[in-house]
Amino acid sequence: MQRRRFLTLAGRYLLATPLLSLPACGGSSGSSVVSSTSDSSSDTSTDTDSSTDTSTDTSSSGWATGGTSSISVEYENPFADGNGDVCVLTEATTEGPCYSGTEDREDISEGRDGLPLRLCFRIVDSNCEPVEGAILDIWHCDPYGVYSGDDMTAVNFCTGGDSYYTSNNFFRGRQTSDADGLVWFSTCFPGWYASRAVHIHFKVMVGSRTWVTSQVCFDDSLCDEILANEPVYSSHGEPDTHNYDDTVFPSSGYEEYMMSTEQMSDGSMLAWKALMINA
Repeated sequence: MQRRRFLTLAGRYLLATPLLSLPACGGSSGSSVVSSTSDSSSDTSTDTDSSTDTSTDTSSSGWATGGTSSISVEYENPFADGNGDVCVLTEATTEGPCYSGTEDREDISEGRDGLPLRLCFRIVDSNCEPVEGAILDIWHCDPYGVYSGDDMTAVNFCTGGDSYYTSNNFFRGRQTSDADGLVWFSTCFPGWYASRAVHIHFKVMVGSRTWVTSQVCFDDSLCDEILANEPVYSSHGEPDTHNYDDTVFPSSGYEEYMMSTEQMSDGSMLAWKALMINA
């Protein structure tokens, strides 16, 4: 299985070369925060064919492994004190070739292993007021930098042509915003692939209209720490791209796309961001 994963990833690197010009492809109360990582500079499966590895452990840096089943704390609304200084129009980026059909669900991991990640987005309008009933659709690669799905525009690039990935639909899902504009997801921290910084794709829809399609990223030093030291991620090697030299995020101003993050007492990560649409 290790060999199979190597061949899948190697194939994606080769396929990535002619695609480098494509600028993509790459829930709720209680307090358990122990440290903030947004300003910071396990037992895990080695078989990607296993989608239910749920061993729980924490690394020397305190991050949990075992996927979303390792989450044992309740989460406060990170926007309880307002949107801070992030009430600005969300800039669009490319959708990328790895969008695939999704389903309504809060936990999008399908039991995959990785650092458990709880995402909270607040969708607001041009007056920074919450938008109720907006649909937020998100998708991202797994810890090894590979996407699931079988109906993308570049399925072989996104999945490496691996039948395991084409026959699954993990790390994809959609939710509808509540009266406070909030949308929650449970997932695993994404991995990386050639020419792309760690990122999550999303689109915001209200009714039949898509208001914005874009991506969010994470602090480079946080990503470097996780990718180098967390067992599920470290076997994939060090990333070749950071936010400042990413093929989608601007080299100057990428901070506008960055998630705020905190490490929770159970070793999971809480990440949040307000998304303003021009409505």
